[in-house]
Formats: sequence, C-alpha cells, structure tokens
Amino acid sequence: MKYSLLFFVVFSLFLSCTPADTSLRLEDKIVEAACGQCQFQLKSEKQSCDLAIRVNGKAYFVDGSSIDDHGDAHAADGFCQRIRNARVTGEISKGRFHAESFQVLPLE
Repeated sequence: MKYSLLFFVVFSLFLSCTPADTSLRLEDKIVEAACGQCQFQLKSEKQSCDLAIRVNGKAYFVDGSSIDDHGDAHAADGFCQRIRNARVTGEISKGRFHAESFQVLPLE
C-alpha cells in the first residue's frame, strides 16, 4: 500500500514537471532561415539538408516548405552556405515550424 502511494506521488511530480506541448503562432514574422544541419547544427535522422528557421535563438525544422523550393541550397547565397532572412506565417508546434507561407527576403 505505501509503495503504491509513493509511486503515485513520484509519478504525479514527474507529470507536473513535464513541459506542456505549447505552440507559438508566427504571423508575418521575419526570422532567420537556413539549412538546419549546416547552419543551425540541428540533428536529423535524414542524411540530407533540411530547411529550418531560428526564432528567439532556437531553431526548428520546417514543414510545408522545402529547402529546394528556394533555389540551390549549396550556391553561394544558398541556405547551406549562409543564413538568410525570411518572412513567415505559421505555427511552431511539437518542436517543428508548420509553415503556411514562407518568403525568402532579398539579400541586403
């Protein structure tokens, strides 16, 4: 009996310390965009380059827009070679950015 009570207390503390899956809405926001692996050092199971954004110092892989949708990623101005600015709309949820719109801004 007392072990089940101890288990319940420990389990309840664990649940209360687990961060909730919160989401963040980005509406017409300018963010940094680049290859997640090459520029933001994100880890991926895939052996390819993938589009990512960085918001408030944290990087997220992008769903809804591909690195290949925006030109040659390995060109001098490509996402694997440099970090670009992009205007985005979408939602960060479950550790990924789900893009509704993704527009790469011209180099300054």
